[in-house]
Amino acid sequence: MTTMENPAVPAVHECTVSGCSYNHDGCHAFAITVRGDNGAADCGTFVPLNTKGGLEKVVAKVGACSRTDCVHNASLECTAQGVRIGPGSGDHAANCLTYQRG
Repeated sequence: MTTMENPAVPAVHECTVSGCSYNHDGCHAFAITVRGDNGAADCGTFVPLNTKGGLEKVVAKVGACSRTDCVHNASLECTAQGVRIGPGSGDHAANCLTYQRG
């Protein structure tokens, strides 16, 4: 798999959300957006379709993060080494499991 040019942008190391079109043997979105409110750090790129999406030779990166209360957020950019995405609860289908409230 190939990655985008900027190595400082954290990769999505793991996604265990089975209902996302971008997740087939790993996340194949070009980049994800982390968003959310009420304490949840949702993957805003989650797409619940029966169609595979994304690019086959891409390891997804974190394109943007609007969770300004996360310890890994600096100027709306993620500074974590990498992120893990997993199932959320309630109406939060996919969450950034690397999110840590600061």
